[in-house]
Amino acid sequence: MIAGSRRKFLKGAAGTAAAAAMSAALPAWATADESHSVKVWQTYADKRYATAEPLAWQPVTEIGAEAIVIDPATENQEVLGFGGALTDATCWVLSQMKADERSSAMHDLFAPREMGMNVCRTCIGASDYSRTAYTFDESSEPDPELKKFSIDHDKEYILPILREARKVNPELFLFSSPWSPPGWMKAGGSMMGGSMRKASYDPYAKYFLKFLQGYEADGVRIDAVTVQNEVDADQDGRMPACLWGQEYEIEFVKDHLGPTLRDAGLKTKIWVLDHNYNLWGRAMAELADPKAYEFIDGIAWHPYVGDATAMTRVHEAYPKRSAYWTEGGPDVTAPDYKTDWAKWGEIFNGALNNWARSITAWNIALDEHGKPNIGPFPCGGVITVESGSHAITKSGQYWAFAHFSRHVRRGARVIATNGPDVPDTGGLIENRQSKALTHAGFRNPDGSHAVILANRGESRRAQLVLGSMGLDVQMPADSLVTLAWS
Repeated sequence: MIAGSRRKFLKGAAGTAAAAAMSAALPAWATADESHSVKVWQTYADKRYATAEPLAWQPVTEIGAEAIVIDPATENQEVLGFGGALTDATCWVLSQMKADERSSAMHDLFAPREMGMNVCRTCIGASDYSRTAYTFDESSEPDPELKKFSIDHDKEYILPILREARKVNPELFLFSSPWSPPGWMKAGGSMMGGSMRKASYDPYAKYFLKFLQGYEADGVRIDAVTVQNEVDADQDGRMPACLWGQEYEIEFVKDHLGPTLRDAGLKTKIWVLDHNYNLWGRAMAELADPKAYEFIDGIAWHPYVGDATAMTRVHEAYPKRSAYWTEGGPDVTAPDYKTDWAKWGEIFNGALNNWARSITAWNIALDEHGKPNIGPFPCGGVITVESGSHAITKSGQYWAFAHFSRHVRRGARVIATNGPDVPDTGGLIENRQSKALTHAGFRNPDGSHAVILANRGESRRAQLVLGSMGLDVQMPADSLVTLAWS
C-alpha cells in the first residue's frame, strides 16, 4: 500500500482495526511489541543530547489525526553519512591547538562511537574560508603544461589534519570542491570572480588529476570531486569564485574531466552543480546529456535558496543518480548560534526525506569571530575554538548532528515516516519561521531503527505508530528528540 493510501486508511478506519491490518501487512522484523524498549535522547532548553526515560510500545487504541506512522518496509536511499568541511580555515584553527587539545576535539568529532563524522569536504585551493587566496598553479602567465603545479601549501597543516581525521575514523569519505581555477585559466585572469574559459578545459582536467594524485601520494585519498562550488555565483569578485555556464559544465565533465579520471584508472566520483535547490532544472539538463550522465555520480546541493523537494524532482527523473547535501552552516554572530538545533534538525529531516544520502556542514571549526575568512559572509563553525584559550563552544548545529550521526550508520536506509502534511522543509533561509513537527526514520544495517523528531513550535505531544503498536512522545518547545530501538 502506498504511503498516501496508508495514511487515508489509518485516518478513516477505527484505530484498533486499522492498526491490526497495518501490522499484518508488515514483515516480522518491521513490527514492535511491548518487550522492545525505546531509548530516548533529547535536546531542548538546558538539555543537550540528554538521555531520558526509555519508552515502551503499547497496543494502539486510537490513532490521532496528527499521528506519525512508521513504515520500515518502505525503504528509500542508502545513507552515506554526516560531517562538515575541513577548509583551510578549519584546518588552521585545529592545527593551532595543543596536541592533547586537538586529539580530544578530533576524537569527539570523528570517532565512530562519538559524533562519528564520516563525510567531509575539502577545498581544491582557497575558498572564502582560507587565510590567503591561492591555487595549486600560481602563474602570471598561462601554464597549460602545469609546470608550476604544487600542493605544498596544503602540506603545512591541511594534509596533516586530514590524515589525523582519517586515522580517528578510517571510514572517512572525503570530497573536494574548487572555488576557482587558477586565474590564468579564466576570463579576467583572476581567481576572484570571473568565468571559466573553454580553452582551459584540458589543463583544468589535468589539474584535478594532479591534485588527486598529489593528495594520494601524501596519504590522503579523495573519494569524490565537484566541478565547481556554486556554479553560477561570482560574488562580485569579493572572494574566490567562478561562473560556469550549464553547457560548459556538461562539456567539461563529458569530454575532459570524466575521461581524464577514467583513463588514469581513478574511481573518484564526480558530482555536479554544488549549488542551491532552485537550480534543479539545471541539474536535470546536465543529467539529460547521455555522455555527461555516464560520468556523473550525483548532484551536490546547497539549501540557501529553494526547498529540498527539488531533490525529489531530480530523483524521480533520474533515480539511479544520487543526491548529496554539501554545504550549510550557522552564523556565529546570530543570537541563536548555540541554540538553533531544532532549525537544523528540520533542515536535515527535509533533506533526508528528499533523497539526500549525506549531510555535510560548512566549516567544522572557526574562531570566535568566524575566522580565518577572506570573504564577505559571516559564518560560524560546527564548533567554535576560541583563539586564545582554545575553549570549545558547540553550536546548535553540533547538537543537531549528534541526534543523527550518533544513531544513523553508513548503509542505513531512510524509511517512510508518514505524518501530517507539513510545509516544504530543508531550505536554510526561507523556512526559518516554520512551526512544523518534522520527522525522519532509518533502519541501520544491523537491523536497529532510529526516528528523529524536530519541533520548532510550542510544546506538543507526538504519537508514533508502528503496526499495531504506538508510542506517545512529549516534544518540548524548540526540541530535538531521537528514538532508537533494536
